[in-house]
Amino acid sequence: MSTITFQGKEIHTNGELPKLGAKAPDFRLVNKDLKDVSLADFKGKKKLLNIVPSVDTPVCAKSTKKFNDFAKEQGNAVMLAVSADLPFAASRFCGAENVERIIPLSLMRSRDFAKDYGVLIQDGPLEGIAARAVVVLDENDKVVHTELVPEISQEPNYDKAMAAMA
Repeated sequence: MSTITFQGKEIHTNGELPKLGAKAPDFRLVNKDLKDVSLADFKGKKKLLNIVPSVDTPVCAKSTKKFNDFAKEQGNAVMLAVSADLPFAASRFCGAENVERIIPLSLMRSRDFAKDYGVLIQDGPLEGIAARAVVVLDENDKVVHTELVPEISQEPNYDKAMAAMA
């Protein structure tokens, strides 16, 4: 269990982020076409998982746009935005904000991803959705960077996440 805050009030996640050097847990998330995707769909690519509560909040929107801008400079990499948002809402956000390089993925069918990555919020007003975190995986799905943002209303450390993609 990890302790974070939401608007200064302590809340908890179900576990810890995957350990550096470990193989990332596989996942089943839903894409904009309502199809299930897993790590295998991004085989051989570096992956940045921008895990957010909802793109319908200012900080989540800002981080998604910032990683989208960074993604324009990446060759063999994918940027995934994982949230509790329905695929329709995430796609609408991406279209309205010209976010073209981020692949929005939804927890719609299962919270297993949030549980397996240790980011499922266990209490407080956001119970049941994912905390704000960044996980970077290499081409072989090995974890090379993690950050659980200590206060949900704060942005992640973009520089460290982007450096891990190099």
